[in-house]
Amino acid sequence: MRILISPDSFKGTLTASQVTDSIARGIHAVLPDAEVRKLPIADGGEGTLEVLVTATKGHFVQCIVHDPLQRPITATYGVLGDKKTCIIEMAQASGITLLTEKERQPAKTSTYGTGELLLHALGDGYRDFIICIGGSATNDGGTGMLRALGLQLLDRNGQEIEFSIYGLQQLASLDFSRWDERITASRFTVACDVDNPLLGEKGATAIFGPQKGVQEQEIPLFEQALLNWANIVEQTTGIHLHTRKGAGAAGGMGGALMAFCQAEFRQGVEVVFEQLAMDEKIAHADLVITGEGKSDSQTLHGKAPFGVAQRAKRQGVQTLLISGAIEDRAQLQSCFDLMTAVISEHISIQEALSRPAELLEQCTARFFQEHFK
Repeated sequence: MRILISPDSFKGTLTASQVTDSIARGIHAVLPDAEVRKLPIADGGEGTLEVLVTATKGHFVQCIVHDPLQRPITATYGVLGDKKTCIIEMAQASGITLLTEKERQPAKTSTYGTGELLLHALGDGYRDFIICIGGSATNDGGTGMLRALGLQLLDRNGQEIEFSIYGLQQLASLDFSRWDERITASRFTVACDVDNPLLGEKGATAIFGPQKGVQEQEIPLFEQALLNWANIVEQTTGIHLHTRKGAGAAGGMGGALMAFCQAEFRQGVEVVFEQLAMDEKIAHADLVITGEGKSDSQTLHGKAPFGVAQRAKRQGVQTLLISGAIEDRAQLQSCFDLMTAVISEHISIQEALSRPAELLEQCTARFFQEHFK
């Protein structure tokens, strides 16, 4: 039996690679002769860097950059196996996981560190970039990144504004005299599943700001600052970011990449699957196994396991969903042929979180014993 194991991470407990290893051990406990192929996946957010670099036999590069609060940290970017495509994960330098709850200060947090990652990669000669913009701690319109790349943001007196949402309110003009011209010679693909505009009730601040620490009474302040930013961008470049789809992704980072890097936006899962040659891998399998931490009706809205199942179905290959928890089973049955979950009437959430790898292995072994032995 040829089995392709291709899960996403169980966020907060196991990486995609760890999930894959646990499922493989469970299979071999029951079917020791099964031909198992491991292909961890991601959806374009956190974890995509590791998945793509590992799968393509690329390499990682570490460098010193600044975190969202301008503290020096060591961050990583990757070079894929083709030795020319560079993958940058925004969460590495500007991610919310780099901050404690008390440190979530979106009025001050900056994307500068992500720009520093880009600068380092440009200095190493790379010109083909995949930018994963999930998991950000920022709401600065991507201005920090642009400043790292040489763009000067000036007030009415020709002085650089401060790194804050208050500074952005004082923005009057942009100076490109120090802009890194290597950007123009580069190609940018943004892995992003968010199509929110920069401004408004479905914009960057209103939808994503609260999880980054924006208080309800502060939303008008952020809106005003980002409106000023969008107005200056349009006056300078002719590009209207205010209501443009995707411009509000990652606190406005999407808009900055659109306007100043001429980035192409693609669904994160599609970018990952293309790099992994997913269809080719599925074609050689008798069964495909996928999964995630929690599967429910939202899984059917473009999440990685849904993408795997869709591709397997097109090739007539059965898909088994193994997740930490499964809800809305009736809806999921339209997509997945088989399903099982770690959390059950015998395993509580607390127990599953305390021994995730062990219990996932046992869950897999039990399922294969019942259905394939």
